[in-house]
Amino acid sequence: MKSLLSALLLSSALFTTANAANIGVAMSSFDDNFLTILRLAMQSSAEGKPDIQLQFEDAQTDIGRQLDQVNNFVAQGLDAIIVNPVDASATQPITAAAAAAGIPLIYVNRQPVEKLPESGVSFVGSDEYQAGTLQMTEVCRLLGGKGKVNIIMGDLAYEAARVRTKAAEDVLKKPECAGITVADKQAGKWTRISGADLVTNWLSAGLDVNAIIANNDEMALGAIQALKGVKKPLGAGEGKIVVGGIDATQDAMKAMKADELAVTVFQDAAGQGKGALETALKMIAKEPIEQNVWIPFELVTPANLATYDSRN
Repeated sequence: MKSLLSALLLSSALFTTANAANIGVAMSSFDDNFLTILRLAMQSSAEGKPDIQLQFEDAQTDIGRQLDQVNNFVAQGLDAIIVNPVDASATQPITAAAAAAGIPLIYVNRQPVEKLPESGVSFVGSDEYQAGTLQMTEVCRLLGGKGKVNIIMGDLAYEAARVRTKAAEDVLKKPECAGITVADKQAGKWTRISGADLVTNWLSAGLDVNAIIANNDEMALGAIQALKGVKKPLGAGEGKIVVGGIDATQDAMKAMKADELAVTVFQDAAGQGKGALETALKMIAKEPIEQNVWIPFELVTPANLATYDSRN
């Protein structure tokens, strides 16, 4: 009984310590649907817990501004810092600043390219390679293993764009998908308008493909917008174009219901946001953590659409 009481008291102490936390959150951008869901998930997880204070900052996709924000968090002596990096290949100064101050650092959604220190730093996110693999495998199935596909990549400064694209191309090396060729691939900016602009250019050049896949839903929706503008039929089948995205946002779900988007991949924005906050609290309480906390991707098609309809 005494042992049980001691354990309960210890658990209570850890809970109190973990919740007595001032945490800085540096987001790459507030103007992004997926990242907004992630940010709001952190915010909602902290609501009703007065001992958890979150301070959000918007880098507006500016690397220098984000570093200044992190340095300001360090100067304030916050208990932990969560960063959704503007550029996954430019995180070294952020890591160094947090490490020098002994402040727990959690990267979320975009995994730094740098090798992270063995302690004091964690990453919460999803395996980008899995996303590209799931997406292209389903597109291959819809095309019956043959045809031509164009790829709309995200901004290549982001590892997600590079890895998702490589994964998709690797799928086409499999025997069952070897009849599919990549006719063209161009980088967008993760936005709907950049996806629409790229496809408009392809249409002007005489677009002749069976599928267009994009590294995220916003660009896929832009592609759909451009294709609908010239009355191109969407979907699998003769004369139609399969469009695929990644993220399973609410707008993507609407497009899938309308038989415009054939496939997307659910990236759990809320799960990543909650996971980042939970990891920060554990690090503040000096509880053991995994250096990489993986939130799985999941394939979404019209067949299982209802399961994911309101999750992002």
